[in-house]
Amino acid sequence: MPYRIDRLSTEQGLVLCISGRLAEEALEFVRMALDGRRLVAIELAEVELVSRDAVKLLVAAEADGIELRSCPAYVREWITNERESS
Repeated sequence: MPYRIDRLSTEQGLVLCISGRLAEEALEFVRMALDGRRLVAIELAEVELVSRDAVKLLVAAEADGIELRSCPAYVREWITNERESS
C-alpha cells in the first residue's frame, strides 16, 4: 500500500496532506517537516493505515501544537490510548 504526502502552503504555515499508508517510509519526511517548525497541521482524511511509530509521532506532533485534521476514528482512539499510557 503506497503513500502520498502533499504539501500545502498557507498563510499560517505548512499543511501536510497524507494519504495511504503512514509508516516507516513516510515518517522521515514528516519528521523533517516537524523539524522545520513551519508545520501547522497534518491532514489525515485519506490515511488508510498507520504504524505504531506513526501514532507516536502524531502524539508528539499534537503535543507540540500541530493540528491533526480529519483524523480517522481508529487513529484518534489509538492516539488517545498512547497518550494515556505514557
